[in-house]
Amino acid sequence: MRAFRVIALPLLAVLSLLVGTYSAAAAPRAITKYVALGDSYAVGVGTYGYDNPDDPCRRGPYAYPRLWAAAHPSVAFTEASCSGAKTADVLSTQLPLVTADTSLVTIQVGGNDAGFVDVLVGCTFGSDSDCVTRTQAASEVVRTTVAPALQKTYAAVRANAPSAKVVVIGYPRIYKPGGTCFGQLSAPKQAAINASADVLAGVTATQAAAAGFTFLDARTTFNGHEICTSDWYLTALEIFKLNESFHPNKKGHQLGYFGPLNAITG
Repeated sequence: MRAFRVIALPLLAVLSLLVGTYSAAAAPRAITKYVALGDSYAVGVGTYGYDNPDDPCRRGPYAYPRLWAAAHPSVAFTEASCSGAKTADVLSTQLPLVTADTSLVTIQVGGNDAGFVDVLVGCTFGSDSDCVTRTQAASEVVRTTVAPALQKTYAAVRANAPSAKVVVIGYPRIYKPGGTCFGQLSAPKQAAINASADVLAGVTATQAAAAGFTFLDARTTFNGHEICTSDWYLTALEIFKLNESFHPNKKGHQLGYFGPLNAITG
């Protein structure tokens, strides 16, 4: 019995050391520096509140990255996102702000590469068949061009910040089938637009998973709050402010993006 105890005690000590080492390695890295990358969806277009209305990036205080930063004041925050950005813009002008000490990155890009806002405006004024043609063409661009562009962009993010937690932010569906409101698009148009949004979300999710990133699926977080529901998280077509059209409003950023992002990051 004494011999067993002599052997067992050192063994337990070794096991405790191993378990402690594993636990320390598995512990999530504390977030100390956050960099937000992306396009108009990431800067708050659609919230009607901007730092400088003449700034082409159109950044504002109601965007979900700003909300996250405000909720975590001890974290250093860099807002690199800019309205109109495509993947090439993220790589050339935004990515240099992501450095090795970055511990959290959010990235929302790809919609402009596919020309989705133009598609939505075209669907609003065109025929059903024209809308279907436009959305199908955009979906093909997503599959053939946006997918490899996202792969390249995500790889570059990881190269710049090897140990950062990266959350890829998705785009929502725009319409809820069966919703009713003034200016409601036809059912075929809504179905075509949502189908194209699903293609973009699917491609983005696939590339995010391949890169080892977390995907925030806005189709889920905006569900029941699309255009023409009882509680919209999005702006509809703004005739005199086209660049405000089809973007998350303040509720969209607060409840559709910030809340879920905060749940992911803690």
